[in-house]
Amino acid sequence: MKKLILLISVFLAVSAWSSEKEKQSSIDQAMQVLDSFMCSFNARDMARWSDTLNYPHVRLAGGKVTLWQTKEEYSAISVFPGLVLTGWDYSAWVSREVILVSENKVHISTVFQRFDEENNPLGKYQSLYIVTNDAGHWGVQARSSLAP
Repeated sequence: MKKLILLISVFLAVSAWSSEKEKQSSIDQAMQVLDSFMCSFNARDMARWSDTLNYPHVRLAGGKVTLWQTKEEYSAISVFPGLVLTGWDYSAWVSREVILVSENKVHISTVFQRFDEENNPLGKYQSLYIVTNDAGHWGVQARSSLAP
């Protein structure tokens, strides 16, 4: 009986460790995606930025819901000229907090800030990013932001 209890305890400990290891791997992948997302966004590189997303991709911001079915569709949008007109030069993460994690999906509550060329803050915005693993590709599947 003692051996059975010991065996069950070891099995449960290994299962918990494996689960925690898988969760941490998902978190690491999701954070890497957000790093690439911000880096390619600041580089104003639509092709690279589009690679950080999974499709269909959903964005809730400015009082509307926008859906892009494909990378090609997303790559065709013009984002940067309008941002530059506001004085924007680059953005940066202020905080990123994982609020839900599974093997293939991570929800991250974020705050990001926009800056002008002289590093003056233009605005700080809360947002939610849902990063998923779709057939081995980790990418932002959906994002909801209080940014305009």
